[in-house]
Amino acid sequence: MEAARPPSTAGKFVVVGGGIAGVTCAEQLATHFPSEDILLVTASPVIKAVTNFKQISKVLEEFDVEEQSSTMLEKRFPNIKVIESGVKQLKSEEHCILTEDGNQHVYKKLCLCAGAKPKLICEGNPYVLGIRDTDSAQEFQKQLTKAKRIMIIGNGGIALELVYEIEGCEVIWAIKDKAIGNTFFDAGAAEFLTSKLLAEKPAAKIAQKRTRYTTEGRKKEARSKSKADNVGSALGPDWHEGLNLKGTKEFSHKIHLETMCEVKKIYLQDEFRILKKKSFTFPRDPKSVTTDTEMWPVYVELTNEKIYGCDFIVSATGVTPNVEPFLHGNSFDLGEDGGLKVDDHMHTSLPDVYAAGDICTTSWQLSPVWQQMRLWTQARQMGWYAAKCMAAASSGDSIDMDFSFELFAHVTKFFNYKVVLLGKYNAQGLGSDHELMLRCTKGQEYVKVVMQNGRMMGAVLIGETDLEETFENLILNQMDLSSYGEDLLDPNIDIEDYFD
Repeated sequence: MEAARPPSTAGKFVVVGGGIAGVTCAEQLATHFPSEDILLVTASPVIKAVTNFKQISKVLEEFDVEEQSSTMLEKRFPNIKVIESGVKQLKSEEHCILTEDGNQHVYKKLCLCAGAKPKLICEGNPYVLGIRDTDSAQEFQKQLTKAKRIMIIGNGGIALELVYEIEGCEVIWAIKDKAIGNTFFDAGAAEFLTSKLLAEKPAAKIAQKRTRYTTEGRKKEARSKSKADNVGSALGPDWHEGLNLKGTKEFSHKIHLETMCEVKKIYLQDEFRILKKKSFTFPRDPKSVTTDTEMWPVYVELTNEKIYGCDFIVSATGVTPNVEPFLHGNSFDLGEDGGLKVDDHMHTSLPDVYAAGDICTTSWQLSPVWQQMRLWTQARQMGWYAAKCMAAASSGDSIDMDFSFELFAHVTKFFNYKVVLLGKYNAQGLGSDHELMLRCTKGQEYVKVVMQNGRMMGAVLIGETDLEETFENLILNQMDLSSYGEDLLDPNIDIEDYFD
């Protein structure tokens, strides 16, 4: 006698992941097919929804991200059914997924939006915290209340934000590059921001634009704390708002930057004592380095031979696509960064399986001024476009590539400055065949333009420059600007008048 098979629910469309990409994809499908059931499978009791969406220009968009209970999503879209469970296995040949709760769900089309997980500098060390989601940010705040010194490893957006926000605690910040924030800036922009970092911070908090992240206020029972290692959704750009990032010491900023180095080894206190190694005090005077007499819970040896003790280490060294649960028994093509390769219709190498957001790696012929970065804006765009592609494929229509993949555009905030990144803002992939034009007013604005053969290929705008729309158009229309020379950035010339 055959064993009873678990009950299967045949959703026409199944989406895995409750982050921005997955929720956007499910919402879009639900709107497209109001009489079909859309299944959203998520391991977390909260989902991330896009709110207050604003299209600032042709390609620049701003939105808030809000944590909501999945019931709110089901209220807004009665045909979305949320299944709160992790995925155990994908059986692509049989067109079904098995969930941790023992059920299986048959799909006609599946979209994988399971995001990415933080790369930890070392697994399983209680003094190493990886920050990527709301739960880890709260854990971090708990630890910080007792901390006298912490070490931050990494040079992306979260590291930048943390370093700026933490007060009353010594911070040793180790980065592998020459300058801070290399993912987003060149050395010039880093220099512009570093001066702000080392200055005293204004006491007044700027009014809050985006959501505050909190998991406390929700009904406790809604939060069956699923396995502790479940991957939460990524943090938004204002995640640190409303967290009280103050350590134990009564001073504002104490930051020491160690550049061009990585973590070589981490020692716990006992091990460090036995090995009789020496560590350094917090460098107050660059000329004299003294041996630290205080004992710390954990010690970090850097590749530049320096050793520092601290209360704990924050690992903010980027993410890796969360593909693990889906690989067994399936032959996905993977990108160099480990993501599921998708074509220009967000389709993976397996029939009827799509992917969007941090889990995927774009492998179509990219526009010369667009690149993939694992950012919220791209997660939203990909989720939206994947749903469009799934809908078109199931009704046999053809669909054009979405315009948002024509030009890379991202707006964010660092150190309270508005930051706009356009196109190949860091001359990515242009080799030495490009030139930069700069305009900088200390403490106010920083404008950098990347030019190639007289055409604008990218730009970084920090501060309230009001140049984003003009520059976006110049990059998109690839107009030859050689005749303008340096006038392009002359603040006394109203550039918009030229190019309306």
